[in-house]
Amino acid sequence: MTANGGTTDRLAERVAVRDEGAVPVHVSQPGACLQSGALLQPDEPGRPLLAILGTRGIPASHSGFETFAEHLAIYLAGRGWDVEVYCQDDAGRGGPAEWQGVRLRHVPVWRGGSFGSILFDWAAMRQASREPGRVLLVLGYNTALFGLLARLRGATQLVNMDGLEWRRSKWSMPVRGWFWVNERLACWSAQHLIADHPEIATHLATRVSRRKITMIPYGADSVDEADPAVLATFGLQPGGYALVVARPEPENSLLEITRAFCRVRRNMRLVVLGRYDPARRYHRVVREAADDQVLFPGGIYVPEILRVLRRHCRVYVHGHQVGGTNPSLVEALGAGSPVLAHDNRFNRWVAGTAATYFRNEAACADGFDQAETLSPAQLAVRRQASRDRHAEAFTWPAVLAQYEALLERWWVVAQARQATAGTAPPLVESVLK
Repeated sequence: MTANGGTTDRLAERVAVRDEGAVPVHVSQPGACLQSGALLQPDEPGRPLLAILGTRGIPASHSGFETFAEHLAIYLAGRGWDVEVYCQDDAGRGGPAEWQGVRLRHVPVWRGGSFGSILFDWAAMRQASREPGRVLLVLGYNTALFGLLARLRGATQLVNMDGLEWRRSKWSMPVRGWFWVNERLACWSAQHLIADHPEIATHLATRVSRRKITMIPYGADSVDEADPAVLATFGLQPGGYALVVARPEPENSLLEITRAFCRVRRNMRLVVLGRYDPARRYHRVVREAADDQVLFPGGIYVPEILRVLRRHCRVYVHGHQVGGTNPSLVEALGAGSPVLAHDNRFNRWVAGTAATYFRNEAACADGFDQAETLSPAQLAVRRQASRDRHAEAFTWPAVLAQYEALLERWWVVAQARQATAGTAPPLVESVLK
């Protein structure tokens, strides 16, 4: 038996012992926390290896995926994993080699925009897939074409399939076609798929076997306290405003929300966060539909300020019509924000039965009317319902434990492949079933 084979045996035994009585890894229970194995020490033989690709890198500064990558990388590094995150280096200046116990691989890219991101994804996959014996976790399928290289090299690749990008109306038909093809390629090239929402898992099951899919939602911190002093900067009072955090795109219902709010004079304001470019028609139309009750502070990306705004809003308005588990909605639940959301199967699963839903502008206006008339006691009940839904399904400890359990099982396979020149023993494959 090779050294790698011995490591595989020890890990297979460890997984089997840990999973006695545990929830199966292919869970359908939202937020179910898998039992975790013993903490690995950094110098323990057989230290698990993970590379995270598909984001611009960490520390997070751009997207929900980056925030997730940051949480997962720090969590696993603290539990003894060797984690490397690939970071897009637009300026070519490099950066720190390590951050909070996580190794950072800076990949220089000399083009900006979407094409620069594609070049980065290609360079990152070329580097990551040539290092055997570790698991590749790819966040998103937008460039799944490059995952074919990992498949050919025998790398073990898991893909978080994000949302249904090819259904989004904001994209042109050629771009939507690109996403559709890459979704199919990800389903074929990856050893396993991760869905962040039961409906995404159901969709993926039309492409691959259910056994190839694990549903693990997005996580968010619980915000129990947030100093409201910062609200004065925007001329706001606690409980005196409705909040929207969304990109200004038609599928996010910004125009319907703004018109619904401005139908009448209200005793609260509407705060709409996001970058509005007067050169873009939809952005202009939304702003033109607003009256003096609506505040457009621009894009705010400082987590501390966002926590305060969510924690003290009277209602959080979520107009997203397409997608899986939206990070902003989950963060609103964690902050105890009462929710008024577009009525679709994605939002109903995330926000739960205590939220209020709308399908059109008139129903959205009714939701605002209701929010205005809530008594302090009724408002407290709605806030607690949001916190309860967050605690049920979207806490970081539960989400990260599920990821660790899944990644650990696939690292067993990665080690077996390295030891047996690309073919995992049936015993190891059975660990995944």
